[in-house]
Amino acid sequence: MIIKNNNTFHLMGRNVSYIMAVDECGNLLHVHYGKKLADRDYSEIRKNRSVWAAYDEDDETLEMSAQEYPSYGHLDLKAPAYSVVNGSGNSIAQLKYKGYEIRNGYAPALKGMPSLFVGDKSAVTIELTLEDKIAGIRAVLSYTVFDEYDIIARSVEIINMSDTDIEVERAYSACLDMGAGDYDLIHFSGGWAREREYFRTPVTQGTRTDISNERGGSGHVINPFIMLAARNADENEGSVYGLTLVYSGNHSSTVECDQYGSIRVMQGINPFMFGAKLKPGEGFQTPQSVLSYSDKGIGGVSRALHDVFGNNLCRSKWQHKDRPVLINNWEATYFDFTEEKLIQIAKRAKEAGIELFVLDDGWFGKRNDDFSGLGDWYENRAKLPSGISGLAKRINDIGMKFGLWIEPEMVNPDSDLYRAHPDWAISVPGRAPALSRNQLILDLSRDEVCDYIIKSICNILGSANIEYIKWDMNRPMTDMPYKGYNHKYTLGFYKIMDAITSAFPDILFEGCSGGGGRFDAGVLAYMPQIWTSDNSDAAARLKIQYSTSMGYPVSSISAHVTAVPNHQNGRVTSLKTRAETAYMGAFGYELDITQMSDADFETVKAQVARYKELRTLMRAGDFYRLQSPYETNYCGWETVSKDKSEAFVFSCRILSVANSRDRRVMLKGLDASASYIDTACGRIYGGDELMYIGLEPEYAREDFSSFSVLLKKL
Repeated sequence: MIIKNNNTFHLMGRNVSYIMAVDECGNLLHVHYGKKLADRDYSEIRKNRSVWAAYDEDDETLEMSAQEYPSYGHLDLKAPAYSVVNGSGNSIAQLKYKGYEIRNGYAPALKGMPSLFVGDKSAVTIELTLEDKIAGIRAVLSYTVFDEYDIIARSVEIINMSDTDIEVERAYSACLDMGAGDYDLIHFSGGWAREREYFRTPVTQGTRTDISNERGGSGHVINPFIMLAARNADENEGSVYGLTLVYSGNHSSTVECDQYGSIRVMQGINPFMFGAKLKPGEGFQTPQSVLSYSDKGIGGVSRALHDVFGNNLCRSKWQHKDRPVLINNWEATYFDFTEEKLIQIAKRAKEAGIELFVLDDGWFGKRNDDFSGLGDWYENRAKLPSGISGLAKRINDIGMKFGLWIEPEMVNPDSDLYRAHPDWAISVPGRAPALSRNQLILDLSRDEVCDYIIKSICNILGSANIEYIKWDMNRPMTDMPYKGYNHKYTLGFYKIMDAITSAFPDILFEGCSGGGGRFDAGVLAYMPQIWTSDNSDAAARLKIQYSTSMGYPVSSISAHVTAVPNHQNGRVTSLKTRAETAYMGAFGYELDITQMSDADFETVKAQVARYKELRTLMRAGDFYRLQSPYETNYCGWETVSKDKSEAFVFSCRILSVANSRDRRVMLKGLDASASYIDTACGRIYGGDELMYIGLEPEYAREDFSSFSVLLKKL
């Protein structure tokens, strides 16, 4: 719901209010974002003036005011939401309110970029127009609110209203002036094989923190999701704000605390090496930033994002379908496979109840290592005498679905494609492009390159009964030839994804980028699950999956059981712990199942059967984090069905400690007045007992010992 009350605009979600007002000078100011308030006229805003700051003839100092879309250099000297070099060569601007439009049942479809859609939910959008006639620019600020969520989706279009060219130097999608308060910044950093590590640091006066990525995609190093948490907020209680960018390119989330203790948070395209030239009448559209608020702690923000991304972002028909249990041949064979070896793995996997066989890298071109073949999307008949269509049929005849790995954005210098079109790789004139993993990146800013990828991949997908695709992107972006290039590349990526997923709507697509290097909401719009990390060690995955779940649905977290010693860090964990950790998300195996002992094979059969019982709950339930591996020697989580009729609980003791007492696990989200039965042993608990006394797990006397239980309401 959106209400206009005089000069106040009041956006109301399920439990949240977002309020703006236009002051007497035409400035659009921020009034409130947080717990839901009653509607009234909030336009009586105290004017701020200081002789120690810039002020205008009306005695107003905007640097001390909470603004919706602030500029730099006139009445505000803090970091701006936008910067536009006008025809006079300066970037001084001051956008003033011009008008508004409220559109019921509407969420904007951003040109060339994914965004939240209405679906079967109730949504309303307000578009506020601001203008600076001297600078010759107009900005249309879009805000969408859903009645059933505590979500505000924001984006901006900047339009050149002058008669000369202008250049947009920065254009953030959202700005939130929060006022003074004691907050912590939560962000997710890391690297390859240790993605999205959790960091929480106090926001202190005089600091400006830029959580940004310049590596081409959304990145292993910094994720485009942050939270601002009240100093006393934890997983279950306290005020927390989340900002997630629906974007897969270079991004920035900034937090500034000024000399008065006021906090400004912004999120959008990274302004470093960004630029967009606009001719008269042209506009630039920013990606969408999704704002979430909860007074129920970090978990409240997480569950709101899980719901809105699941219901109103991902367009795949698989989003609301249970995912097949898969087996991937990569860590079983790497590049060294034959068709008969693949069939052996598939037959044994079928015996275990596994439903989908995935052929990873090495099936195309002259691809026997990572030095050659990328870009040549035709089957390698030396390895696959039956071809892809024949292999798919043989897999189908076994009773399994068939899937493929692809990396369409890349090219090896040793490939037929590169020899024919060396100019199709990203490069700077006169300079040899840098290699990473022995490959170059195709120039997706060019229509002919995008068309080649679409045609070649569609030819493969149409040639056989392929029901799953793992889409990889294995290197950072170097040698960007001009400012703003990364954004044009990202638009090309979305163009390709839109075309291919629309042409093959029945295929289950999984995103990947050297593991979790492009785990973002932009990818989720097209692919309902993403390979979370190349590090599949169960102990490492505790942290990776725990922190990933803070911003992204559990159903999007792809998790596999792999061999030990683990191929990334050499650690040995039990088959039990590996599976129970991987139950959190899209479950599968990545090992040579033909080399297993009979005892381990029987364990795998039981694990597959159990996951099939759990997968609807894990995909559609409410997720609660119970024990933090960042703060304790334990990691625990729980998924509860929406109707509270069943719950799956997982806990892992990371290191075994002599002469100690293990912690009880306090459950969340159950019906306190109901009774629940442990489906394994038949013990009955009260819902209140489980939440307020808790469970006492039984761990093996070893490191990385896990415990799990499925509870059903009586």
